[in-house]
Amino acid sequence: MLKLIDPGDREFEFTEGDFHCVRDLVQRHTGIALGEAKRDMIYARLAARLRKLGLTRVSEYCARLRTGQDRHELERFRNAVTTNLTGFFREPYHFSFLREHLIERMREAGHYGKRLRIWSAGCSTGEEAYSIAMTLRETIPDIDQWDVRVIASDIDSSVLNKARRAAYPIEAVAEIDMPKVKRWFRRGKGANEGWVRVVPEITRMVDFQAFSLNGIWPHIETLDMVFCRNVTIYFEPETTRRLLHRFDDVLRPDGLLFIGHSETLKGLHDGYRLLGHTIYQRG
Repeated sequence: MLKLIDPGDREFEFTEGDFHCVRDLVQRHTGIALGEAKRDMIYARLAARLRKLGLTRVSEYCARLRTGQDRHELERFRNAVTTNLTGFFREPYHFSFLREHLIERMREAGHYGKRLRIWSAGCSTGEEAYSIAMTLRETIPDIDQWDVRVIASDIDSSVLNKARRAAYPIEAVAEIDMPKVKRWFRRGKGANEGWVRVVPEITRMVDFQAFSLNGIWPHIETLDMVFCRNVTIYFEPETTRRLLHRFDDVLRPDGLLFIGHSETLKGLHDGYRLLGHTIYQRG
């Protein structure tokens, strides 16, 4: 059970006004809407930054961030407050659907061409993006003759560094079928015992980029699919609505959108039709 922090036991002063200030900064820089239940989590994450900077009050830290002049600290702030929960082949029905869709797509390659662009939006430490790439390789026999790219983005530069390294504790693959593990991962030896690394034929398919879904996007080619799963649960409805309409600018007219199991488009965007549980098609 989570033990709540008694305000009297806090190392740093953290007033009601400080929490509202932090909440506003989080909303502005990440698009995430923090509820009251996140107060202790936020305090715990910011306390490490205050110790590092030699500050004694959260209000001092807020004042520093509000100037907008310390870009490095703003990045550390974003990294500290964003939550990163992911896993290989999480919500497996999405990957079963992806596999069936790819089989159909191969039949229609003459119409669509051998080109695929898929975006893992809010990719965290890379498991989702690599799972997509693995599914592509498992399903398309002549994939090396296709023009395929998986774009993977996150606001948190620290998790992207982990994603690019493509090394994970062996527990991360415990729920994956052994043939799949043997095909797509290499076990570490010696000092790397207890770790696995994704094989190069998968890692080279993924392009990791650091940017905010609610900020300025780089140029994104027309996409066939977007995976934006368990991201908008932290957003206000209006923020989610704006993001969905921005997807319209990059997703092909019949493109697919995969969202998280606790998310919905209901009341937010009527330009998608439901194909399966949390799987939508534009148009």
